[in-house]
Amino acid sequence: MSKPMTVLQLLPELNVGGVERGTLEIARALTAAGHRALVVSGGGRLVPELEDLGATHIELPIGRKHARTLGLIGPLAKILADHEADIVHARSRLPAWVGWLARRRLPAAEQPRWVTTVHGPYTVNRYSRIMVSGQRVIAISEFIRDYITHYYRQVDHKRIEVIPRGVDTARYFADFVPDDNWLDEWRRTQIPLDNKFVIALPARLTRWKGQLEFIELLRRLRADDEAVAGVIIGAAHPRKPRYADELKTAVARAGIEDDVAFLGHRNDLREILSVCDCAMSLTTEPEAFGRTTIEALALGTPVIGYEHGGTGEILRTVQPRGLVPAGDIDAAVKKVKELMTSPWPVPREHPYSNARMQSSTLALYESLMEAPSD
Repeated sequence: MSKPMTVLQLLPELNVGGVERGTLEIARALTAAGHRALVVSGGGRLVPELEDLGATHIELPIGRKHARTLGLIGPLAKILADHEADIVHARSRLPAWVGWLARRRLPAAEQPRWVTTVHGPYTVNRYSRIMVSGQRVIAISEFIRDYITHYYRQVDHKRIEVIPRGVDTARYFADFVPDDNWLDEWRRTQIPLDNKFVIALPARLTRWKGQLEFIELLRRLRADDEAVAGVIIGAAHPRKPRYADELKTAVARAGIEDDVAFLGHRNDLREILSVCDCAMSLTTEPEAFGRTTIEALALGTPVIGYEHGGTGEILRTVQPRGLVPAGDIDAAVKKVKELMTSPWPVPREHPYSNARMQSSTLALYESLMEAPSD
């Protein structure tokens, strides 16, 4: 084993989300390899899970968008010094600024190595530039690497490493079958699903995620007398309920109330995706990665999605047959009909695993520790 490292990750909070899950997965890999894993955030529901992994959480509201947050630079610098952090890994813009400034307060010889992960195509400005300041910059997809190299041309390409996010292959695998109790409850869902081709759209309720496009797709399929039903999985932000109301109105206007279920936020997405006949990705803007796309594929559920962003990248790699041109609802309708007529198999092998993401990230840390400090 390499020399033990102390790695401190920075993010706004530890609630549900891809950034948060990635933070826990890296903490898990660090502790399993005998390293020290620390996380600084404003807290959240995932803190107990993090601590159960053997990692240490330090609560500091470094993601709070308030002038007082700048007052946390000193306390964070003390945390870095007291814990003798070898590497600081920033995963969000405001925490990254606080971390970068805290690190600079330490003597040069005591400054930890600096890693950033670009989790999305942020607005291009000076504030976002902090995310490409790392001595190593992790891009979560080829799409994100292209975004970095296009908009931040001053970044040395050798500092950028593509490490895609992944799925837990012990939980997401092609032969997974939900238990009988879950299946009985699923059959009691609010719309009849028997003898219908069930299509899922897993995404939080926000306009760019494509729920309106999904409703239009279902309307066209039902107009052609196709026996389909749609399940929309995801919740609206508590402070933004109007979009959810707009979607329900759109369903009513389309006359497909008996064919669409709004399931809200669910903790059983794996089970739902495993029993659906197809999952969709109809984002009007390209996604940075496409987590639900690879989760569905890993379960053996075909995915039809727009050919852009991380979802397009995943489908080109794993199941190119599911690709349709971005924004082309007609092509998506045609692709669903094709799948209904002649289901295509989903390859069991894919490169998007948590294990691969973890090993690649730890290898990056180790290579940075071995490199001359810059």
